[in-house]
Amino acid sequence: MSKTITPRTYRPAHAIARRPRWQAAPALASGSAHIAEQAYAAELAHTARVRSRGTGTSERKPAAEAPAREQRAVAAVRRVLARGPVRTRLAAESAPATAAALDADTAAQDGAPAIEAVPPGPERSERRRWIALAVLCLGQLMMVLDATIVNVALPSIQHDLHFSQGNLTWVMNGYLITFGGLLLLAGRMGDLVGRKKVFLTGLVLFTAASILCGVADSQAMLIGARLFQGAGGAVASAVILAIIVTEFPRPGDQARAMGLYAFVSAGGGSIGLLAGGALTQSLDWHWIFFVNVPIGMIAFLAGARLIEENKGLGLSGGVDILGSVLVTLATMLGAFAIVKSSEYGLLSARTLAAAGGSLALLAAFLLLESRISNPIMPLRILRLRMLMGSSLVRGLLVTGMFSAFFLGSLYLERVLGYDAIETGLAFLPLTISIAVMSMGVAARFVNRFGAVRTLSAGLTGIVAGLLLLSQQGVHASYFPGILGAFLLLGLGAGASFLPLLTMGMSDAPASDAGLASGIINVSVQLFGAIGLASLGSIAIAHTKALASDGDSLPSALTGGFHLAYLVAAACVAVGIVAAFAVLRPPRRPQPQVVEAPGADDPIRDEEALPQAA
Repeated sequence: MSKTITPRTYRPAHAIARRPRWQAAPALASGSAHIAEQAYAAELAHTARVRSRGTGTSERKPAAEAPAREQRAVAAVRRVLARGPVRTRLAAESAPATAAALDADTAAQDGAPAIEAVPPGPERSERRRWIALAVLCLGQLMMVLDATIVNVALPSIQHDLHFSQGNLTWVMNGYLITFGGLLLLAGRMGDLVGRKKVFLTGLVLFTAASILCGVADSQAMLIGARLFQGAGGAVASAVILAIIVTEFPRPGDQARAMGLYAFVSAGGGSIGLLAGGALTQSLDWHWIFFVNVPIGMIAFLAGARLIEENKGLGLSGGVDILGSVLVTLATMLGAFAIVKSSEYGLLSARTLAAAGGSLALLAAFLLLESRISNPIMPLRILRLRMLMGSSLVRGLLVTGMFSAFFLGSLYLERVLGYDAIETGLAFLPLTISIAVMSMGVAARFVNRFGAVRTLSAGLTGIVAGLLLLSQQGVHASYFPGILGAFLLLGLGAGASFLPLLTMGMSDAPASDAGLASGIINVSVQLFGAIGLASLGSIAIAHTKALASDGDSLPSALTGGFHLAYLVAAACVAVGIVAAFAVLRPPRRPQPQVVEAPGADDPIRDEEALPQAA
């Protein structure tokens, strides 16, 4: 009768072969299990046999020695697993869930601590994060494209649905009002209930509204759908930056991720001009909305699978409903005053009344938030110097870039006679320049020269580009003047957006990251709308003055654009001064608090604050 002989000899821990990191750990039941796992399982099986047989013969050792053998097997396995970084070794060499269960059972019998379960491999987790970033940027690109792609199709929409010139503005203004009005509330809801939920909800709303816009056959239906679409865009885009910051806490990874986000946000506009012209000319204006449907579906399905959900603060303390209503009404009324100022006049009674009502609601909101225990917007967020200072500088930058983008498009079309596709192609060098700077170049400049110096150099490039545009005449050629101006604008914007994003989010606590993200988005929308309305009014007034003096229409338009470019350059120059005055680095970098998933105590990342000088 054959007898099974259990191995009793243990190899030293250093002699046990390591499995490569890329090789998955096999199951315990397979014949190719790890040597340490085989020894561990064999000792457990032998102990069970000895205990079940009771008193053995002279060939068997007493059952009382079994716990010592188990302890030696456990110690051998732990010595192997203890070598090297914990995360790498556990992912590559530990046993699967079955081994964890066996070890827990042994620990319960003889008091030894159990080996913890193993997290997923770092390579898979790393790939998941970067793919999730691509999904977030895809959603952001869909929002950015919509703003310019619709602007190109406005003449076709006006012809088909018989819009008057006054009602046509609501196709754009309706979107901007709801988008700007819901950014703060959406960002805070991400902190409370989870940013992944908020992002996916926004994608659903935006995609559904795009379908309604595409099938619209009346003015009222299209305007209503655009209001709905703006709400979806605000809900989705308000939390994207917060997700990026929490998913990429390390400075190097965060800089690369934010660079991609900055490129999509800044460079998507010119892509929208080109795509809008192609779709409108080859198909019809309905397809500028239908193109969002497959993009939204892909982003939703991939985001639901890949994006990690944060642990929200919860709604157990109640919801500040009155504060939510006040801040939404205040921002919507303010957005209404801004977008209609070009029609009513910047200093008209209607514009001033709407702006005054918005300020009154905002004051009531701030007073309410200071007196309740669970505000929708904790006022401590307004004391974050880097967040508020970078929002101011970003607003001045956006004023210059919006003037170059929108007034530059009008200059190319109305003065130089470009069509929609030619205008989109003309802006491609600007987009490519932003891409080059965003894909690592700006991050290297920040690491070498500091965030403020890199930012000031970028703003100087924008000023130079605007001044060069102000010198282009009625019969200007694209090369070298216009091309050089667009290259300077693109390089300057690409060098500026990344340090502004990193500095803006550097002192925001993880629990308020969604609200901080919403404030950054509001600064872009608010300053962009105010700057565009103001510069547009300046250009129109100067054009009328020149035309009344006998200048031709192209010459008068060019003169109006030139004055607007000069004012925009002055605004960006003020931004350079503000960057050195407000964004000066602290003497000792303050560590950022990053909440570890499932941990009670936060982790302090000493490298989270970017180098500012």
